[in-house]
Amino acid sequence: MRMPPLLLPPIPLEKPQCVCVDWPQPSAAGVVSMSAEATGTGSPAAPSPGGPEPPGPSLPPTSPTPGAAGGGAAYDLKPLSPSSKYVKLNVGGSLHYTTLQTLTKQDTMLKAMFSGRMEVLTDSEGWVLIDRSGRHFGTILNYLRDGSVPLPEGPRELGELLGEARYYLVQGLAEDCQLALQQKSESLSPLCLIPMVTSPREEQQLLASTSKPVVKLLHNRSNNKYSYTSTSDDNLLKNIELFDKLALRFHGRLLFLKDVLGDEICCWSFYGQGRKIAEVCCTSIVYATEKKQTKVEFPEARIFEETLNILIYETPRGPDPALLEATGGAAGGGGAGRGEDEDGREHRVRRIHVRRHITHDERPHGQQAVFKD
Repeated sequence: MRMPPLLLPPIPLEKPQCVCVDWPQPSAAGVVSMSAEATGTGSPAAPSPGGPEPPGPSLPPTSPTPGAAGGGAAYDLKPLSPSSKYVKLNVGGSLHYTTLQTLTKQDTMLKAMFSGRMEVLTDSEGWVLIDRSGRHFGTILNYLRDGSVPLPEGPRELGELLGEARYYLVQGLAEDCQLALQQKSESLSPLCLIPMVTSPREEQQLLASTSKPVVKLLHNRSNNKYSYTSTSDDNLLKNIELFDKLALRFHGRLLFLKDVLGDEICCWSFYGQGRKIAEVCCTSIVYATEKKQTKVEFPEARIFEETLNILIYETPRGPDPALLEATGGAAGGGGAGRGEDEDGREHRVRRIHVRRHITHDERPHGQQAVFKD
């Protein structure tokens, strides 16, 4: 038996509740407002048609960017007054006060700055800041005023001034600095100077003006009355070469003089504290068969010895008596007395003459003798 279907009464369904979110069009400020149902913060006032839009959220103030328009106010800078005739310049901490006429007198970078073609800013006190060393800026201004200026003596200062002149485009001053540097590089002062004695008065002045011991070489071939022996020319050149070598070696401690007007042919003289200490004469007369001949010797060891002995006169108070006695004995001891000085001591000049008188009959037995006057 089939059961009839069970019929149930229909169950009424409730209408679902929904929440609507109102998404308005974005305003010019790019802010989106939401309805009260979505945000729960209360509905904002709707803008009236044609009325002003509500302000957007406030942003924190930003500081002006340096160098941007209006940035001068942040640093308290203001334009230079165009009616001002005077300018205050702060060049690397060096303060200068000058006129616009001076700055615009020549065609330089300063003329371009202050001729009105560009805006020049000053600080609150009216100073124009130039980020450059102010050591030589005064020289730059003097050159702009007068057209010439005394240049520094040292090459380092000249190079610094040349760099500043190039920076400010002062063409004339840059050329003067370049010329001065070129002249200084070409005219280098020598390290070793050898004065040439031209008169007895000049010799006395040189001896009195120096505190150094003095070594003088006299060589004058015009004093010879006879012919020279075969070795004389070579020995004369050897004396001159030795003098040059000693001058190069001891020029810082001794004063070397050359005499070409004296009465000897070749003679060395040694001075200490303004007076002659020793003398070495290098010439002698040789009696040949028919005529006399002049012979020039080269007593190298004796010259070295006297040069070293004269070094004891370097000190202002003079040589030590014991050392002086030792060197005097080594050099041959005494000489003829030349008078007594203020201390009562005898002043002696060691004169070493190489004399060789040889006749034709005695030539095989001739001996060289050293005489001390």
